[in-house]
Amino acid sequence: MAGMELLSDQGYRQDGRKATELRKVQARMGVFAQADGSAYLEQGNTKVLAVVYGPHEMRGSRGRTLHDRAVINCQYSMATFSTSERKRRPHGDRKSTEMSLHLKQTFEAAVMTRLYPRSQIDIYVKILQSDGGNYSVCVNAATLAVMDAGIPMRDYVCACAVGFVDETPLADLSYVEESGGVSSLALALLPRGGQIALVQMDARLHQDHLETLMEAAMTACKGVSKVLDEVVRHHLREASAPTGE
Repeated sequence: MAGMELLSDQGYRQDGRKATELRKVQARMGVFAQADGSAYLEQGNTKVLAVVYGPHEMRGSRGRTLHDRAVINCQYSMATFSTSERKRRPHGDRKSTEMSLHLKQTFEAAVMTRLYPRSQIDIYVKILQSDGGNYSVCVNAATLAVMDAGIPMRDYVCACAVGFVDETPLADLSYVEESGGVSSLALALLPRGGQIALVQMDARLHQDHLETLMEAAMTACKGVSKVLDEVVRHHLREASAPTGE
């Protein structure tokens, strides 16, 4: 039943997109002057602010110091007004802690941490409006913020959530699609080399669907990387443009 509602006979989704079509992405870098790097990103109606501090000396427990590389610290949070529930979410709740860990694992695979031994890089992401794909949009926003901070990465790390409806993979799921009971996964990819940084599945997925969904997710991530690359190039053009007298 959910499949009939989420995908029409003509192959269109509830928001008018085709199955493999990404939501519109709009982004800006350097939006928060007090941080070393920052970015604001909208992917559909999901809106995220990401800020980066560092690399800097280790703070807190010295026992966490790594002598051969930097420690990456990630903190995920949702604004109280980000969903229609208006539910207060403390920083330490289970979902936020889990998301923070996933972001940490993702960026450990992408950031060249060995260039900064005995140091720390802090990545903070806040969901300002939630409409599906929270993990993916956070990764994409944080990638731009890390690049804005001038921290070397092996490649863009791009993420996208995909789902399976009526034997058809859907790219870049919205909240309606995520909550419609579809089999889904989120993938974070370093697109040039095809290196997978993280795969996240919140529900059971039939083995027969896994390969198809992974291929759809990798294609979607490569599409996201092209958009992020254009955002970075636009930001560099603006930064290097001569200012008026």
